[in-house]
Amino acid sequence: MLKKVNKNAERIRRHKRVRKIVSGTPECPRLNVFRSNKHIYAQIIDDTTGRTLAASSSEVLKLEHGGNIEAAKKVGEDIAKRCQAINIEAVKFDRGGYVYHGRVQALADAAREAGLKF
Repeated sequence: MLKKVNKNAERIRRHKRVRKIVSGTPECPRLNVFRSNKHIYAQIIDDTTGRTLAASSSEVLKLEHGGNIEAAKKVGEDIAKRCQAINIEAVKFDRGGYVYHGRVQALADAAREAGLKF
């Protein structure tokens, strides 16, 4: 008998495994990525206090098509600008259990090009 595969449950399992290692500090917070079918979201999180320092998404930017690579690039640029506004230069990248490909990679590359270091 075959076991039914739940893709989101597998992603959450991978994310928990990564989160054992990746943790954000006030000096170097964590850049977390979440993607849905319609939108992509990014947060800068300080795990020592449990606070979100900055956030951006294709929904907040009011992009017409939020679930594509172009939207991910715009969110990456926006999150980097928000980090520079609060004097954050370096972050730890948390891909959220997703494969580093497509929208997740586009967001990361755009954030790097906009001046964020990770």
